Amino acid sequence: MTQTFSDSADRRPPANPPNRFPRVHRAWWVAAVAFVALVGAAAFRAAPSVMIEPLHEEFGWSHGTISAAVSVNIVLYGLTSPFAAALMDRFGMRRVVSAALLLVAAGSGLTVLMETSWQLVLCWGVLVGLGTGSMAMAFVATVTSRWFVKRRGLVTGVLTAGTATGQLLFLPLLAVLIDHHGWRTASLTVAFTALAVVPLVAWLLRDRPEDVGTTAYGAEGPAAPVPAQTGAALRTLRVLFAAARTRPFWLLAGTFAICGASTNGLVGTHFVPAAHDHGMPITAAASLLAVIGVFDLIGTVASGWLTDRFDSRALLGVYYALRGLSLMLLPFLFADQVQPPMLFFIVFYGLDWVATVPPTIALCREHFGEDGPIVFGWVLAAHQVGAGAVALLAGLVRDHSGGYDLAWYGAGALCAVAAAMSLAIRRRSRPAAPVAGASER
Repeated sequence: MTQTFSDSADRRPPANPPNRFPRVHRAWWVAAVAFVALVGAAAFRAAPSVMIEPLHEEFGWSHGTISAAVSVNIVLYGLTSPFAAALMDRFGMRRVVSAALLLVAAGSGLTVLMETSWQLVLCWGVLVGLGTGSMAMAFVATVTSRWFVKRRGLVTGVLTAGTATGQLLFLPLLAVLIDHHGWRTASLTVAFTALAVVPLVAWLLRDRPEDVGTTAYGAEGPAAPVPAQTGAALRTLRVLFAAARTRPFWLLAGTFAICGASTNGLVGTHFVPAAHDHGMPITAAASLLAVIGVFDLIGTVASGWLTDRFDSRALLGVYYALRGLSLMLLPFLFADQVQPPMLFFIVFYGLDWVATVPPTIALCREHFGEDGPIVFGWVLAAHQVGAGAVALLAGLVRDHSGGYDLAWYGAGALCAVAAAMSLAIRRRSRPAAPVAGASER
């Protein structure tokens, strides 16, 4: 009997069986929600390139007039970003992102009521620009800085690719909706998409690991308590004035301005109408732009992986040089049908689309420490100013010359300048202090 009892006891499961499925760290849930929010914001940012021709045909507005609204959108997107980073410190990411999505929904929804070009600037430019700017790359930098110690480069790449995924998901859909049901249906689709993301953000997004009793992913211990932030706008300006006294800031801002000019300012806004000028259907051109989004997703994640392992300055130099070369060749590739050389450009350019973001964020963090997200917000503002300027200039070039060739060649030359500027950024030999105390020139 004793032996039987002993055998039975040996067969009983342990009181606390080991967890065969380890719990997912909360940081990954936060990153997932941030990704979805960025996808929602990107939905309307994909719209300008497919709406230029329909608006031109319905209202008779010139390409320059419509491009002016796009330019306001792009510039406000950039100028809002640094203030959004500080507002997230003051009010929390969840509140700021939820409010931003509501602004995007309002701006895109109200466009269906517009009758004059100033209303296009107000809805498409101001409201959507402010909303998407509040979920710009500074949001990415804030999430990665607060929630990750390890895998920061990789997560930065994945979140950055959220904008490309939004383009991938919505650009072909918007083109089909416009083709079959008109541009108003497309605008309402974007508005409802942005609204649908708000409950998810309110439910799962949290501001800091300490709020849910955990630590950042890869942290060896709890973070030091963070004092409550006040004067968000003043802090943002103070960080700018301090950073502007350093050489790395101007090199990063200059290279990123060229990045914006050569991506969403030129290709993102004018690729579809440029292809349409050569006889390509808008739906086919929009699909090509969406394919750029597919390969951008791959390229940006890969860039994040590379940023964890290689010199960010060298990566930027290579990225800009290759982008400039591809833009120089683009005018020779347009045709009324999609040809293999154009597909090669789409793949090649797509891999490089925003691969510059992870190393740029890494350099901001390296040179400016805890203020890196806000500094990156100002660097992103330069990105969007460059993008907005070229979005407007390319539209004017199209109105006066009848084509976009000069815009492509000019952007390619600027990329060569950006490659040289990237290599001119000095490596920091000591840990970065908050930017207000930075002394590097």
